[in-house]
Amino acid sequence: MSDPLAYLKEELAALEEQGLRQHPRVLEGEQRARTRFDGRDVVNLASNNYLGLAAHPRLKEAASRAASELGAGSGAVRTIAGTMSMHLELERRFAEFKGAERALMFQAGFTANAGTVAAILTNEDVIVSDELNHASIIDGARLSRAQIKVYPHKDVEAAAALLAESTDAKRKLLITDGVFSMDGDIAPLPGLVEAAENAGAIMMIDDAHASGVLGATGRGTVEHFGLHARPRGGVDIQVGTLSKAIGVLGGFIAGPDHLIEWLVNRGRPFLFSTSAPPAVVAACMAALDVLRDEPERLRRLWDRTRFFKSGLSDLGFDTGISETPITPVIAGDETKAVEFSRGLWDEGVFTPAVVFPTVKRGKARVRTIVTADHSEDDLRAALTAFERVGGKLGMI
Repeated sequence: MSDPLAYLKEELAALEEQGLRQHPRVLEGEQRARTRFDGRDVVNLASNNYLGLAAHPRLKEAASRAASELGAGSGAVRTIAGTMSMHLELERRFAEFKGAERALMFQAGFTANAGTVAAILTNEDVIVSDELNHASIIDGARLSRAQIKVYPHKDVEAAAALLAESTDAKRKLLITDGVFSMDGDIAPLPGLVEAAENAGAIMMIDDAHASGVLGATGRGTVEHFGLHARPRGGVDIQVGTLSKAIGVLGGFIAGPDHLIEWLVNRGRPFLFSTSAPPAVVAACMAALDVLRDEPERLRRLWDRTRFFKSGLSDLGFDTGISETPITPVIAGDETKAVEFSRGLWDEGVFTPAVVFPTVKRGKARVRTIVTADHSEDDLRAALTAFERVGGKLGMI
């Protein structure tokens, strides 16, 4: 009997030949700055664990206690029998954290983005979106059936012009990442907020890589730019994740009460997915406590980031336009990026290659992320590896 999926073998072979096939490495311990993947102890520059909370004792204790007292799972979707009091408390605390009326927890940052955009817009509407926005924004825009207009990366004037020309749209949405996940640069939020206000558009920001990272207390892009004096910081919808700086799992939407009520009734990922288990919710709340009680983690994150960026720059690497702990080291050619990543691995540094279609052709790279738990010795060892491998490949 023939296999109707046999064509995928040929597609996978083509990916392999182009150096584009993914072969995920396997973590064999806790997610830490130095840890073990595939039987090898490495300096870990690959995770989104910005504040080092994934293995924090207070989070582990909270998760263990919640599982013991409340069970392994919630057993239902939120709108049937799966809303627990702890879900509501976490949402209350995240709304406070983001300076919003309410917040709603989703199963992932991806579903928070995609589900919200799809729920609030129709084919009568227009979405104006940065060309480097996250895939979840792109998918949500497609699901909404709204007209999609894309502006050049961080070009506020172009975004404003697209909003102005959309005179036939019933509603307009201007949407951007707060921190762009592949280049590590920050959206020009003040200008975008002004453009949205002038056009009467909804302003939405995906703060997945900014929550817990940007701003004096880690509250994200609004705090980073000091926009708190404006109503809601000038942003109608803030998206965040619980799986990066917070160190656990899930996503959230923060905004006005009527937005959250609408998503409870029409947000498909919320309506049709089992709610987060007690251990996850408890760990997320513990993470917020640590963020409040240990502000030195955020300071250390930025100290280590500056140290590592300076080292890469001194060696002569191309780190693009990064402004955050996300620091790409650009190789250009896909094959060279893969060779670079493998060479670093052999030197005891884990930083995977990022290639097309995640980034444009000719922009292949390894993406590094420094965390608060990296020591300067960890980063010196990594820089030594970068120097050796980069020199062999003619990158520096």
